[in-house]
Amino acid sequence: MRLLWWSVIIQIMASVMEKLITPLATAPELPTNKVTVVGVGQVGMACAVSILLRDLCDELALVDVIEDKLKGEMMDLQHGSLFLKTHKIVADKDYSVTANSRIVVVTAGVRQQEGESRLNLVQRNVNIFKHIIPQIVKYSPNCTLVVVSNPVDVLTYVTWKLSGLPKHRVIGSGTNLDSARFRYIMAEKLGIHATSFNGYILGEHGDSSVPVWSGANVAGVSLQKLNPAIGTDQDSENWKDAHKMVVDSAYEVIKLKGYTNWAIGLSVADLTESLVRNLSRVHPVSTMVKGMYGINDEVYLSLPCVLNSSGVASVVNMTLTDQEVAQLKKSADTLWSIQKDLKDL
Repeated sequence: MRLLWWSVIIQIMASVMEKLITPLATAPELPTNKVTVVGVGQVGMACAVSILLRDLCDELALVDVIEDKLKGEMMDLQHGSLFLKTHKIVADKDYSVTANSRIVVVTAGVRQQEGESRLNLVQRNVNIFKHIIPQIVKYSPNCTLVVVSNPVDVLTYVTWKLSGLPKHRVIGSGTNLDSARFRYIMAEKLGIHATSFNGYILGEHGDSSVPVWSGANVAGVSLQKLNPAIGTDQDSENWKDAHKMVVDSAYEVIKLKGYTNWAIGLSVADLTESLVRNLSRVHPVSTMVKGMYGINDEVYLSLPCVLNSSGVASVVNMTLTDQEVAQLKKSADTLWSIQKDLKDL
């Protein structure tokens, strides 16, 4: 009796749909701007929401191994579809759900445990990426990969090795966020908006990052020309403290709220916009730097990169001081010291 009742209901629903809608196309077209986010933790969901709110995709796919949370996050976003312009939001632990993605954002990975070496942390993430990356490339061989998981520079290198994709289509979020923090902090000190201060943090996304004081300017006015000692120990105004604040800021936020997510989410959406909309904007992101600035090892570091629909279209050759080049090389050495001992790549 119950089966008969359901059959009647289904027939009525089908009849209503048939009366309401006359189909013309026989098969739906593939999405043109599909974005996948791998990992639905705090960072992954901040990336997903930021991308959705900027209308950057016609389909969003989420992937994670924790099925209940994955389904819950998918449903929560689907229920907000009325307020979004992305009509299709899907999720599954099976990577087939990611098929035909244009951009894949990777936020999955394990956190560093107390007392754990950086090498051991990276090796554990390598083992995870060995499962993730081949699956992504299998279903979206033409995608551009944006790696967010930390330590981001090393894991971007790992992703490049595991994916077999050309280097211009494997990008690390790198110092895009560090530079945003730098611009905010400097602008606050100068009493202007962050968009009006121009400056970059390059190198590693981490403690060995390089503030490019020689290029810091407001409206084309070089701060180094106004204060030749800016950013050095000889600077009586202690502008170098701004870089220290950048390096310490993530630790401070984590101490206060347990994690960072909103700023990196907004940062990744900004990168995604340049890639999806073919904007050719310059972003400090992690790219293969072998052969640049005297770096001879295969490492990923952040340099100013032009991002468009092809990925990293080109790298801007900044005029760095000898000291800044030396710092960049030191940053590369720091990363290579970790990478060279990685196994199974």
